[in-house]
Amino acid sequence: MLNVKTPDEVIKLIKNRFALRRTAAENIAVADALGRVLFKDIVSGEDVPGFDRSTVDGYAVIASCTFGCSDSLPAVLTFKGEVKMGESAGFSLSPGTCAVVSTGGELPENANAVVMVEHTEDYGSGMIGISKPAAPGNNLIFKGDDISAGELVLAAGTKLTAHGTGILSALGYCEAAVCCKPLAGIISTGDELVEPSGKPAGGQIRDVNSSMLHAAMVSFGADVRNYGIIRDVEASIASAVREAAAACDIVLISGGSSAGTRDLTARVLEAEGELLLHGIAMKPGKPTILGVIDDTPVFGLPGHPVAAFFVAELFVRPLIAELTGSTVKRFTTGAVTSEALSSNHGRAEFIAVRLNDTGTAFPVRGKSGLIASLAGVDGYICVPRDCEGLPKGAEVVVTYF
Repeated sequence: MLNVKTPDEVIKLIKNRFALRRTAAENIAVADALGRVLFKDIVSGEDVPGFDRSTVDGYAVIASCTFGCSDSLPAVLTFKGEVKMGESAGFSLSPGTCAVVSTGGELPENANAVVMVEHTEDYGSGMIGISKPAAPGNNLIFKGDDISAGELVLAAGTKLTAHGTGILSALGYCEAAVCCKPLAGIISTGDELVEPSGKPAGGQIRDVNSSMLHAAMVSFGADVRNYGIIRDVEASIASAVREAAAACDIVLISGGSSAGTRDLTARVLEAEGELLLHGIAMKPGKPTILGVIDDTPVFGLPGHPVAAFFVAELFVRPLIAELTGSTVKRFTTGAVTSEALSSNHGRAEFIAVRLNDTGTAFPVRGKSGLIASLAGVDGYICVPRDCEGLPKGAEVVVTYF
């Protein structure tokens, strides 16, 4: 008989038990850091940009010298010089003068605005007509507008995006200290399993979960070591689990988690380490196991692929985030159900859905052993455990996969 916990209790257990367990750091090239998790805070040691710069091609001016000008009464300023791209101005403006600057170029000292070239006219003999007034700050970026010296720019635990790597480059970083990827060991158990390349005989099926979980772990930010298919022999499973727990940061055992006499994962975990839970009040995925061997978390996942997939998404993913000090960001959208949904299981029910352009969620029906039911789904909805179902047209929150 399973002594189940709610999904929220499982998340709390994961955070409390593994919050202080972190992977080590490694330095990698910023160009290779996409998707990696920062190990420490990035605090800027300089202003970005390091000078006042123009955002347009035009003339740098002292704004007050252009006040009141118009097409019929232009302000006439004396040309002081040109600021070449990639060079300092080397001169300053005085009232009644201006200078040519290009987009991205540095402003001369005392300049506080730029007039677009379209609103100017070169009269010759060093005289420039300005036909549109400029307010202080027009068409320029001030020193430190992007990043100020001493500013916390990227916090530890941030998963680096493309623009995140751009920020590091702007600050002069060629390498970044990132969390080492957790190593996830994957074990499939079951006398009925054959390799995907094999031909199943009577009563046999191909091992779906090893490759599916491998892909899921990579998408969660982990490296993977696959320990293959282990037959339903307690000593063999125990040996594989000991080996994986010693080498990996997290171990996933697929199959053998139910309460039947042939389901050995719980017995192995109790014998080799500590069993933290056996059973989650959810569908699919009720017989899920979580234990620990020598500080290594070990998940016992249901053998049915859909159930294993949901458990990995809902619980293994947050655990991997804990190991790198990051957080899971889930993206949601509102929708309405396309049909009535019955649910009276006393447990939270997670239902895969497809979305259309009008915001209608179409439940994808399928048993937990049928992996093809997940083809083309966009996300899932959750029917709470204390709810007997939802009517057609009910407002729901869809969480994207």
